[in-house]
Amino acid sequence: MKALMFGWEFPPHILGGLGTASYGLTRGMAKQEDLETIFVIPKPWGDEDQSFMKIIGANNTPIVWRDAPWETVKPRLEKFMNPQEYYRLRDNIYADFNYMHTNDLGCVEFSGRYPNNILEETNNYSIVAGVIARTYDFDVIHSHDWLTYPAGLHAKSVTGKPLVIHVHATEFDRSRGKPNPMVYGIEKDGMDNCDHIICVSDLTRRTVIENYHQPHWKVTTVHNAVEPLSPEIEAIERISGVPEKVVTFLGRITMQKGPEFFVDAATQVIKKTDHIRFVMAGSGDMMDQMIRLVADRSIAHKFHFTGFLRGKQVYEMLKSSDVYVMPSVSEPFGISPLEAMQCGVPSIISYQSGCSEILNNVIKTDYWDVDAMADAIYSICTYPAMAEHLKVEGKIEVDNIKWEDAGLKVRRIYDSLM
Repeated sequence: MKALMFGWEFPPHILGGLGTASYGLTRGMAKQEDLETIFVIPKPWGDEDQSFMKIIGANNTPIVWRDAPWETVKPRLEKFMNPQEYYRLRDNIYADFNYMHTNDLGCVEFSGRYPNNILEETNNYSIVAGVIARTYDFDVIHSHDWLTYPAGLHAKSVTGKPLVIHVHATEFDRSRGKPNPMVYGIEKDGMDNCDHIICVSDLTRRTVIENYHQPHWKVTTVHNAVEPLSPEIEAIERISGVPEKVVTFLGRITMQKGPEFFVDAATQVIKKTDHIRFVMAGSGDMMDQMIRLVADRSIAHKFHFTGFLRGKQVYEMLKSSDVYVMPSVSEPFGISPLEAMQCGVPSIISYQSGCSEILNNVIKTDYWDVDAMADAIYSICTYPAMAEHLKVEGKIEVDNIKWEDAGLKVRRIYDSLM
């Protein structure tokens, strides 16, 4: 079985949960010895782990024929892929794209991020997908999130191979129920014309069935999992010299994640005690608003903003926390609580999150119930027995949630489409 996957980000260069989930799932699926994966991303950086699959960069795939000599191609591309692949891809250019802006190798440039011209990059990605689909042999196409649905549909139209789309989030989640019509249209087109839909939670599955009008039989839940901690991460020590308990929000500071409810809960707790300190780790379009809100509440002396954290920094923050809080308004899954529990951090999550469907050794509240959230924070920070129970039992629970099991569920879906 060979799968052609389209993604948008991949570790170590990640901007959210999509890259983390893509890595975990592909690594888990690689344990199936008869399964090979080609993973396409807009812009590889050259330091991605390709030990268990092959990565193709859309920005290294020519769509315009250029007479590029080996002496030029080899030093430019060998960091990312076997330079011979360039010529193989060039042989499968299928139309005249000279009207498009390309570089001296005939390739389209991609940001590798989420730029303001994201719809243009999504369209360009689907054009490149046509070359890739014509070049490689595969049995099934798998597209991760809306940005890659047009690419998956193009690959399906070229080859006739079945397309599975993987819904990590919907526009309804990102917008609190006020979807961008263009994004919704791309999502709906992908769902209508694919062969099967994978959702990361039952919560997301209901959204897909009810708001995108998909039949029940076409939509399957495959919950996310978490990668085992590496010895390097296990060895990270708690930052010393902080006498107070530390309560952490870690994620994008956006409407979907409910950061204002974290600030509201923090305000209540700080009024009650001075032995607890709060951290909002991440970045996003609501960051300035949250900084002002913290100042208005007069809690800035007990509240910190770290900015965006990546890689090892995330685990340094988690290992220095006493409580992790995820007050998401609409969270399709939410891998970060699992990562916190791996580090032995008692966690509080909203009922409005997909991970609440599979986690038991956590405290669950409604995102809007700031009183319950504040009470839970205060209790964990005040009662050692409660904190220890959540720490020990939570780690045991999350250590048994494996990507390999998620990969087997995905494989059964592939097999059903053959």
